[in-house]
Amino acid sequence: MGRPLTLCKSGKLIAGMPHKVHKVQKDGSPVLASPLGAALKTVVESGIEILNHNIETVPRLYGKVRPGHAYDCSLNILHEAKRFRADVLTKSGFMLGVGETSEEVMATLRDLREQEVDIVTIGQYLQPSNRQLKVERYVTPVEFLEFKSAAEKLGFRHVESGPLVRSSYHAWSHVA
Repeated sequence: MGRPLTLCKSGKLIAGMPHKVHKVQKDGSPVLASPLGAALKTVVESGIEILNHNIETVPRLYGKVRPGHAYDCSLNILHEAKRFRADVLTKSGFMLGVGETSEEVMATLRDLREQEVDIVTIGQYLQPSNRQLKVERYVTPVEFLEFKSAAEKLGFRHVESGPLVRSSYHAWSHVA
């Protein structure tokens, strides 16, 4: 036990994973391979209201922020959740301040909406200790408001965006 479940859209092996957990059909559409697909399906079909999987950062910085993981894999988890149960709310979040551009933030928001993600949280990355990634910059409250407005225009059902926002920020209001 103890290993997180990881999906990979490309079908490639993921560093540290014991086996391939995903394959691609001839037409290019992804198919989850057991046991991971069955696990996600079980979770989604268990009656949950929201499935949260944080994207964490923009694609260019993924290897720096989440070594050993892949951006596309995170998108695929969200996509597959909707495929298993279209009415489940999906939620994702990411932190700003590690070197991303506004254009990259907008592209990430568009990627999430393409996966039919319903809820997004955007917050300021804060360095937990000297051993973790350093903060590149502090995003202004005005910028967070601009991202919130842009995300709402993209069609997210609920958006939380601000310096102190975390994935669970006002979680009770996400299903209201």
